[in-house]
Amino acid sequence: MQYDERFGAIECILFVSGDPVPAAQLQRALNLTGAELNSILRNMDELYRKEKRGVQLYLTDDAVQLVSNREYAAIVQELMQPVQEKSFSQAMLETLSVVAYRQPVTRADIENVRGVRCEYAVSQLLKIGMIRELGRKNVIGRPMLFGTTDAFLRHFGLHSLADLPPLALAADEAFADNLPGGQPAAG
Repeated sequence: MQYDERFGAIECILFVSGDPVPAAQLQRALNLTGAELNSILRNMDELYRKEKRGVQLYLTDDAVQLVSNREYAAIVQELMQPVQEKSFSQAMLETLSVVAYRQPVTRADIENVRGVRCEYAVSQLLKIGMIRELGRKNVIGRPMLFGTTDAFLRHFGLHSLADLPPLALAADEAFADNLPGGQPAAG
């Protein structure tokens, strides 16, 4: 398969999928090395940006997705019926913040930081796919551990958790003081 065919095949797979496609799957399907795939994706990303295409690549550490270009959001919104955005309550946002910065985290950890119960917020965040169960903590009672999902990253326009803003900003110092050890979590 020639370079142009591989480029086209990747573009087609990403378009048809609509969801993030693991890089390893693309490599297997097209018999590509990691370096070859990365080269094609870099060229594709550069082409889309340079030509101001209506789509662009969304890359995470281990997957790639074809998404609409934000530059055209107003035009698309004008022509299409507005899609109802996920609405987050204050409790859900606070809970999601704790999970994002402290993961893996238990309900008790979240409640310790927030100072209030969090069952409903956790259940709603699980339901809409912003967080997921990661397993159980190896302590008495074996509480469930939670972490964020790729849907969380996409919703907030992040490529990885490293893109989260630093927690210890002046406005967040009181929040950071409530974290175990008084320090924000690393990445």
